Formats: sequence, structure tokens, C-alpha cells
Amino acid sequence: TNGKSDSAIALPLYLRYELEFVDYLRGEFAIVLYDHRQQRLVLIRDRFGIKPLYYAKNSRGLVWGSEVKAILKHPDVQPQLCNKAALHQMMQVMVPGSTSFVGVEALQPGHMLIVEMRQGELTTRVQRWWDLDFPESHDSNADPQPYVQGVQDRLIDAVATRLEADVPVGCYLSGGIDSCSILGLATTLQQSPVKAFTIAFDNTQYDESNIARLMAERSGAEQELLRLTEKDLYGPAFERATWHAERSFYNTLAVAKWHMSRRVRACNYKAVITGEGSDELFAGYPFFKRDWLGRDDEGGVFAGAILAEEDQHHAAWHDLCGFTPSWIQPWMLTLDRVRPLLSTAMQDLLSAYDPVAEVAAAIDPLQVHGRHRLDASQYTWCKTMLEGQILTWGGDRMDMANSMEARPAFLDHHLAEYATHIPPEVRIRGGVEKWVLREAMVNVLPRELYERKKFAFMAPPAHTDPVKQAAVQEMIDHWLTDERIERVGLFDRSKLHTFLRQAWQENDVAVARRNDIIINHALQLHILYGQYVEGQPLPVVD
Repeated sequence: TNGKSDSAIALPLYLRYELEFVDYLRGEFAIVLYDHRQQRLVLIRDRFGIKPLYYAKNSRGLVWGSEVKAILKHPDVQPQLCNKAALHQMMQVMVPGSTSFVGVEALQPGHMLIVEMRQGELTTRVQRWWDLDFPESHDSNADPQPYVQGVQDRLIDAVATRLEADVPVGCYLSGGIDSCSILGLATTLQQSPVKAFTIAFDNTQYDESNIARLMAERSGAEQELLRLTEKDLYGPAFERATWHAERSFYNTLAVAKWHMSRRVRACNYKAVITGEGSDELFAGYPFFKRDWLGRDDEGGVFAGAILAEEDQHHAAWHDLCGFTPSWIQPWMLTLDRVRPLLSTAMQDLLSAYDPVAEVAAAIDPLQVHGRHRLDASQYTWCKTMLEGQILTWGGDRMDMANSMEARPAFLDHHLAEYATHIPPEVRIRGGVEKWVLREAMVNVLPRELYERKKFAFMAPPAHTDPVKQAAVQEMIDHWLTDERIERVGLFDRSKLHTFLRQAWQENDVAVARRNDIIINHALQLHILYGQYVEGQPLPVVD
């Protein structure tokens, strides 16, 4: 307890408050502590799941680790891909608490696992210690200005807290208002230039680096620009990112993030402040807007793969929320496209399994019932995609792969708890998403950014470029051979090959994007099998 690191406060707090000590913690953490007095082992994960923590139970006890690969090294744990999890990965939405592997579970965000010896028997119980609580009603006529000030005050405090370190702290900078707000505040608080790290893509439709450069110039930041092409996003780096993600991902943004954290470390930075969580708290995604205000003319990058072309409905979600959230609807369409490609054995095994219902069943109905539609949409996304996607393959796993610490300022729990009480009419106002954040940051953001609509931060999909298609085809030729497909056993060989031949001939952009997603997942499930089940060596990335 005499250490100088941030984590040194955990033990004194536990000695004083026992298990309630977690309420005094702030930021991101995964903690395991053993109380020899009470013969009690406790695993604890931070409120949003920024940091990972996994475990596996067996007859001899409990195995845990911050990566699944550590657990799979234990002699009592066999590396085996879970068939149900494979189907969930193909549709992009995992069941909270699950992993890609049989017998390995993820401790859910805001939960603790308590293991105790009782009369010679090992007992385990999982307990929720924090959740995102939306109120049962809002004042729709509330004056918005106090909320603008409230967000500003709490975000300034969150950024200031995350600037505290023994080493210089940089910022990730895209062209969005989230990372630009953080850079602007960090520059003001530090009263000196901040190092800003930006990814640039070779496709103007997906590249935000020009706007990021504008913000860097405005704030006097020293900008490090990382330009990525298909050579960087596919091949060995794609396999590396899959190894670190320990699950499949639908977009090569994960690979881009891996490259970026490597560049950050090469610049001798060990920590950056990031913008994750803003869209979740302030209703930035177009599917939130659609769930409350209905369809509008949203198009471009949000069509198809992010927003479903046609409304989808599911009874389990109607029972939970009173509607089927727009965020899950495109993945329901993906599932419909994937099921016919499965092998006969998988079809037989999973014919009665409904992954969409299983995701709904994992969400606490008491946190959703009676809530505003916008609140229900945001809550269900946070319980699933924020932790399972944004913070995993889009966050910590790619950052820590290069020993780089990311600090998402918006996920400060003081700010998050405040944000749940902001009326929907203040989060989205006059059709403008994240209105309250824009107003809070009006003096920080350039006018062009203040007025800009939400843009999906993702890497250009392969269907947009013949050169990228060629890079993907090279991976298909290696990882999706007849022999390998048969060995892994997830897909019907001939159906998958027919799909792969036709995938990029599709003229409908939404369908082409969906095909691209399915190809990524199919590749990675076979890569995961090769890496984890067969123990194939990792490639070297130049």
C-alpha cells in the first residue's frame, strides 16, 4: 500500500470500506484482490468495461486474466471456439458476459465476482455494483442552459483528471466534435501545446484528417498524422489485430487503431485521452435519433450496415423496450444473410437458437421498462455494443497491444451519471444530435465542427476499392480454403464460396457493405481458430 501508482489507493480503500470501496474509485480499472482473513477472492471491473477481465470456472477453482489468451494457457482450459458465439460474431452483437471461447466468461462492466470458501466448498456469486440509471421521467420543458453548463463543468473536470500523469499525455484526434472538444480543453488546461494523433485513410469519403488538421492548427497542437492504405489494413496487421481482439470485428478500424497505438508508443507516449462515450451519453448516433423521432433522410455512410434499409421487429425486444432498437436492426439483416451459409452441423445445432432474443434476455428489464425511448435505446446500446465493440476491438485491446493506455474522458462516471438526467429534448434539439455538448463546447470548437453532422469513424470497407478487394482476396485464398473450412466446421464450403464469388458484384451499396462485413467475420473466425485452437504463429508486421 506504499506505492505511488494510481492503483495503490485500492487496498487502503478496501481495508476501510470492504466491498463498498469500489464506489470511491474513478476511471478505468480491472482489479483482483484476495482477502486472506475472510478467504475471499474478488474480481472487479470498471463501470463501463473500459478495462477487460475474464474468468473460467472448473472443478479445481477459478482461472482469471485480463486477456482470454492467458486463461487458455491454463491446463484445465481447452481452447475451443463456441458455436453460439460464432453466430453472434457473424451478426456483430455478442451476448453481454460471453466470449468467443467455450467456458470462458467476461465479467460484465460494473460487476464484481466474489469467490469464498464456505465449509470447505468454493462458492461464487456475481454482483452488480453500478449501472447507468436513466430516470423514469424527464422535464421536457426544462431550460437547457443549466444542462449546458453542467456538461461543460463536468467534462472540464474529467479531462483535467485524465491529464494528471508522471508522463506526457497526448490526445487521439479525429474530425469529430468529441476528440476535438477534448483536445481543445486539454490545450486550455495544460496551457501548452498537446500532442495529437490522427489517422488518415486513402478514401475521401471516410477520411476526416482535414478537419482534424483544422482543429490541431486552431489549438496549436503538435499533430502526428498516420496515413494508412490497404497494405496496412489487411494481411499480417489484420491477423495481429484479430489476435489482440480475441473476437471478430466488422470493420478494419480495429487494425487502424492497432497501427495508431504502435505509432503513439514510437513517439514515446504511453497515455492518450480519447473521445469514446460521447455518442452514448449525448445521443450522437443516428439510430438513437431514429428511435425517438422516426426515420429521416439519413444516408451516405449510415445507410445499410449501420441503419437498416427496412424496419425490423423482434418480439423479445418489444417485450423489453416496447420497440426494436434501430441499432440492432441492421445486424438482424446480417444474421438473415449469414444463417444459410452455415454448415449442416451448425444449422442442426443452432436451428432453435435465437441470438437476437438472447441479447435481449441479458439486459435488465427494470432498467428499461417505463423509460423514454431515447433512454432505452442508449441504455441497451451501452450494455452491448459500447462494451463489446467500441471499448474492445475499437479501444483497449488495440491500445494495450502496444502497451498504450487510453483514457476515455466522456466515460467519467460523474459526467455519465449527470448525462442520464439530461432531458431528451436537450440531448437532441431541433433535430441536432449532441446539441448539449455542442453548446457546452461552442467556444472550443471551430465553427465548421460545431455545425457538422455525425460522421461514422470507420475505415473504408473493401467493397469501395478494387485494390482493397485484391488484398482481401489474398487473405481469402489463404484462410478460406476448402480444407480449412471443413476443419473449422462453421460454414458450408460450397455456399460460402458461392457467396464470396458474388459478394463484390453487388450494386446495392447497403448489401455490398453487409457482404463486406460478413467476409471480415468469416475470415477472422478462421484466423482465430488457427491462432488459438491450432496454435499457428503470429505474422511479423513491418
